[in-house]
Amino acid sequence: MDQAIDLFVIGAGVAGMTAAQAARQRGLSVALAEEGMFGGLVTNINHLKPSLPGRVASGADLAAEMMSTVADLGVDFAMAPVLSFAGLPSGEIHVETAEGSRVARAVIVASGAQLRRLGVPGEDEFEHRGVSHCADCDGPIYRGEAVLVVGGGDSALQEAETLTEFCSMVHLVHRGNSFSARAEFVEPVMANSRVSAHFETAVEAIEGKDGVEAVRLRNVRTGEELSLPCKGVFAYVGLNANTAFVPSEIAMESERIKVDESLQTSLANVYAVGAVRAGYGGRLTDAIEDATKAVDAVCTRLAP
Repeated sequence: MDQAIDLFVIGAGVAGMTAAQAARQRGLSVALAEEGMFGGLVTNINHLKPSLPGRVASGADLAAEMMSTVADLGVDFAMAPVLSFAGLPSGEIHVETAEGSRVARAVIVASGAQLRRLGVPGEDEFEHRGVSHCADCDGPIYRGEAVLVVGGGDSALQEAETLTEFCSMVHLVHRGNSFSARAEFVEPVMANSRVSAHFETAVEAIEGKDGVEAVRLRNVRTGEELSLPCKGVFAYVGLNANTAFVPSEIAMESERIKVDESLQTSLANVYAVGAVRAGYGGRLTDAIEDATKAVDAVCTRLAP
């Protein structure tokens, strides 16, 4: 087994790549493992809001820029899933990946999250045939058609606004009686004549033959059902944190990793940042702030 490295980062989304970059700039030896796509969910965004100083670009552009930076800094990449990790008597962490084992003096878990499924009939059947997950990417496919967005949070409202650029009508379906999204996202959507809001409503099934043709809805208060014609369905009903590899001794909160003020988990020398941790703010700037804070804590811990 190779000599212990200073830091092993799990996940190459915005939080993970920020952590790897910050740690290398402070002189730490760093390995980074990612089983999927560099950038994570941000790569689904074609137009980033100008919330990142100096950056008004696509999520894919941001991911490519960050990946290039960490590569130039000499981060050791592994395109492989992390299978497990465990603390050693020395305080170091043993990390098992699909490509082999590593030992690190500290670990930052930045494995992110994936979009939650609706779990209704037709969702799996019509994947890529009307069931979509990226308004920026797939919106043009439904130009001039009616589509349906499920959810009431920031992501749902932002995606609905994007779809109005292409679609004749965007049906926005939410189980609650009001949106939980911030006003800055709600106001432009509700003022758009191409949006029709359906509150206290749940999706019962996605219907069609060769592709999506309609969605069966149910009013959660009255029980009344309605078949609403549409060609596309976009669900933004929350995220499931990617924690399958996390050992059972690490404390969890609301299915995410519980951390202290320094973002350290209940296992010494293991930190969690971004969407995988409990209490994450949800913005790209929050991911960057998390990563920087965790690296600060790691450097303090590893200092002679």
